[in-house]
Amino acid sequence: RVGSDELRMFRKKSSRHVLVIEACMAEDDKRRLFNISNRLRLAGNELIAIMRNSIEQLLRTKRYRKLKALYGKACENNDNALKSHLSAQMDVMQAEYDVSWDYCRRAMIPMGKKHGLPSVFALTRAEDIWKGVEKVIYADGKMLRFSKRGELPILRAKQIERIITVKNIDGLLVFSCSGMTFSPIMTDQFEEDEVNAILNYLAHGEDIDAKAVKLFKEAGEIPDTSRPCYAALKCEVIRGRLRVFIHLTIEGKAKRKFNKDGSPRHKYGRGVVGCDIGTQTVAYTSDKECGLRNLAERGEAITGSERKERILLRKLDRSRRAMNPDNFNDDGTVKKGSRKWTFSKNYIREKERLSGLQRKNSINRHLAIREDVNHIRSLGDVFITEPRNARKLMIRSKETSVNEKTGKANRKKRFGKSIRNRCPGYFQSQAEMKFTLTGGRYIEVPYGYRASQYDHTNGEYVKRGLSKRLFSLSDGTAVQRDLYSSFLLYNASFDDTGELIIDGMSCTNSFTSINRMHEEEIERIRLSGKKVLNSGIRA
Repeated sequence: RVGSDELRMFRKKSSRHVLVIEACMAEDDKRRLFNISNRLRLAGNELIAIMRNSIEQLLRTKRYRKLKALYGKACENNDNALKSHLSAQMDVMQAEYDVSWDYCRRAMIPMGKKHGLPSVFALTRAEDIWKGVEKVIYADGKMLRFSKRGELPILRAKQIERIITVKNIDGLLVFSCSGMTFSPIMTDQFEEDEVNAILNYLAHGEDIDAKAVKLFKEAGEIPDTSRPCYAALKCEVIRGRLRVFIHLTIEGKAKRKFNKDGSPRHKYGRGVVGCDIGTQTVAYTSDKECGLRNLAERGEAITGSERKERILLRKLDRSRRAMNPDNFNDDGTVKKGSRKWTFSKNYIREKERLSGLQRKNSINRHLAIREDVNHIRSLGDVFITEPRNARKLMIRSKETSVNEKTGKANRKKRFGKSIRNRCPGYFQSQAEMKFTLTGGRYIEVPYGYRASQYDHTNGEYVKRGLSKRLFSLSDGTAVQRDLYSSFLLYNASFDDTGELIIDGMSCTNSFTSINRMHEEEIERIRLSGKKVLNSGIRA
């Protein structure tokens, strides 16, 4: 048998992944789970109300606000001793005002009993709410948000032996929850491979753990055991049907996917890939291929589905205003204070239609981004890009500026809709995860790299406006801004101090061949007739 300390150390070091698979269960059982999830939502909202009040009382005190400001200055000056001293004082004040994990956990106990919830579900819901509290106190969170009707929280059991259990019964994977038993619906070979690996662990768990711990101790390797860590149930209404999805957290890396002919679905290349991630497009350069494409676009353009969303939102707004004229001011703004809203049957139907459209668009965005990341991973194993800035680009401008030509005030909005529709931050996080988990490297250049301003032909930085997508280098060569930025990221190298800089010699040596691929990509875009947003390329 394996020692408990050794096994705990191995499990702490091993990675995990989540298998999402639909549950096959009776309609009555689905309704029971939906009811439990809704009661969990109500209990969570009651706890949110309590924690919001405690946070508000804490933030109203001058002493805590001053401590928070001093802590921020200590972080800027890297004064660790002062940070520890201030942090201790802030912790004491948080405990006094009941803004602590212990109070959050204890406050959830009577609410869970009131709504008849299993203690494990109530505890995990309290954990989720406490994460929101931490974001408000320590990060950039503004305030906790209540869950609306229909926003059902996930039913999560952090212990595989309690509430949601997993068993191997005659070679079949069987889940049980509150007297209900159900099995997963497997739709492809990948899901079957994952389920078979779990069944193998449930049948020979001790032997697999012993071999894994022995390999970890002797060679430092962390093998994949496929141990089911814990399960969660997500209730969703899709096209009017109640559906339940199992989110099973599994120890180790996910199984590799294969095509029908047995070949690996995803290939892992070797080499460097420079990638410039914009608000709506992504440009990449490698020694095998160069590309410029719209983000989150799978096959056909998604502008059509985005337009359908906008039309439905305008229709809902007209219906809401027509049914509730007393809730609006003469200038069209909503009146302050508590209001009673009345919605027509047509409004409710259109809102359900909008919800379904947004769900499909969200899934398509995620699938498109994962496909693009898998393709880029097939070109190389070193991914070089600029630091994340999607969240900063979403923030509205605070300063009011006036347009010199028109004399009117410029708009304060920036790239919120583009980032919402194209998800550049998700693309970057998926690229980091994919390259890291498959033995590659993910590198972010420093903020002073300025790939969009460098000219390798004369070694100078030239500041260019965002609207200038096509420009010429000092030697007269015409380049496209995004593709050229990815080329400069592709030619990054470390200097004597270990900092990433643009390698001018490498740029000169590789520019001729790379620029030829850039020109071919631009010509391909022109001939395809497909619009690449903010590229400056016209068909």
